[in-house]
Amino acid sequence: MTDPGETPNREPAADPAVDAEPVHTFPVRVYYEDTDAGGIVYYANYLKFAERARTELLRQAGRQQFDLLREQGIGFTVRSCRAEYLAPARLDDILEVRSTVNEVLGASMRLSQRIYRGERLLCDLRFRIAAMNREGRPARIPKDIRDTLAPRIVPPPPDEAEADETEAGGAGCGSTPRQPAAPRDCHSYGVDPSADPV
Repeated sequence: MTDPGETPNREPAADPAVDAEPVHTFPVRVYYEDTDAGGIVYYANYLKFAERARTELLRQAGRQQFDLLREQGIGFTVRSCRAEYLAPARLDDILEVRSTVNEVLGASMRLSQRIYRGERLLCDLRFRIAAMNREGRPARIPKDIRDTLAPRIVPPPPDEAEADETEAGGAGCGSTPRQPAAPRDCHSYGVDPSADPV
């Protein structure tokens, strides 16, 4: 039991040097609450699985989100997400979220997260994650996190990078690139991480 003002018990931070493999893996079992009436995983729950995996990736990098927010006033939010659903997961399946860091900039990062059952790819997710401060403004990703993630970075194949830009209305779409808009997601409002510090 803890006092009201006391920090909850937390696992010690992982040693980031222990595991610098490019692909971070996170196991997930499908519970009844994850499924719809037909026993199939509800599409939005893949996003929850991916978020848990990102939290564990950060923990493996030696940082916990609670501590980062409390000590430096920095949190992470989803700027954009692209999802392809290729096959259904079902009740009691054992899944694996495989996360790859594709790019780390001053205030944002891009990740690919693929969810598998065995070697069958079920869901392919692409995220742009932004760092923000308590006022909802872009914030630099702390140097220790950027340094720890640097050895993990695996740029996507050129065809995937072009597809991401095309879908975002960027280069390759055959029209004038749009000006980036402030994100409107379920976590925050008014953050414009497109103003990345170099």
